[in-house]
Amino acid sequence: MGIVVTDAEVTLADVLALRLAIDAPLEDGTELVLRHRTTGVERDVRLGTPGARAREATVAVSLAPLELSAGRWDAYLRRDGKRSRLRSVDPGFSLDHLDAYALCRRTLAYRSYRTRNGFLALKISDAEPVAEVRSIWFREGRFEVMGLLAYTGLEDDDSRHEAVLRLDRRQTSARLSATATVQGVRFHAAVSLVDVVGADPDAVASSGTWEPALEVEGVPTPLKLGSRLDDVDGKRRRLHYPSATVDGVPIRPCYTADDELRIEVGG
Repeated sequence: MGIVVTDAEVTLADVLALRLAIDAPLEDGTELVLRHRTTGVERDVRLGTPGARAREATVAVSLAPLELSAGRWDAYLRRDGKRSRLRSVDPGFSLDHLDAYALCRRTLAYRSYRTRNGFLALKISDAEPVAEVRSIWFREGRFEVMGLLAYTGLEDDDSRHEAVLRLDRRQTSARLSATATVQGVRFHAAVSLVDVVGADPDAVASSGTWEPALEVEGVPTPLKLGSRLDDVDGKRRRLHYPSATVDGVPIRPCYTADDELRIEVGG
């Protein structure tokens, strides 16, 4: 039986919604199997017979009751004890959908996608409140950043929230603060590069890293700045920003292995 996923999406209610192109109705007892790529743990859902149409079927699976852990889960169909990977032609990426999905407060974030070999898979991540970076500039002597507040539960409206951008240098415990603008869930912050260098004058000759975080009225904990609501993994290797120089000291933004934003000074 030929089965291909033509449309895959995790809805705002954490339901995996699939549209399948099939050449015969799914047999009663067919199961969707999700297998954790690292641990081999499996979860299965009986699909039954979704209908008599022989060319198309729809499937909806609520993911929360399956108690899936963070990581990558590959999708299979199993019939009569035999299983096969579930092929997909849907890239499974929509930035607008990811933005809408991130507006709700969540503990886990589910995302469907197509693997490089053309199979359906799920990516599941811990979903703590974060400041999702969308743009970074070094211009007019300032570091500027703008983006979206994710998983905070704040409304995407015109309301303004008091906010502060804080930069901490872990090596010396130095701290720098600047006022930020937050409207609804959109933020913009800027800090003078001269202030960045001057905030820790005794350490500028050696390498050091500033860790930015956004403190927002109505959000109980500081929000780390990072970039995860897209389809680019491993930004430390893939994204390289030009550096600026202040009083002979190089400064450049970069990402950690966990896609969190940092500002590297000196070195």
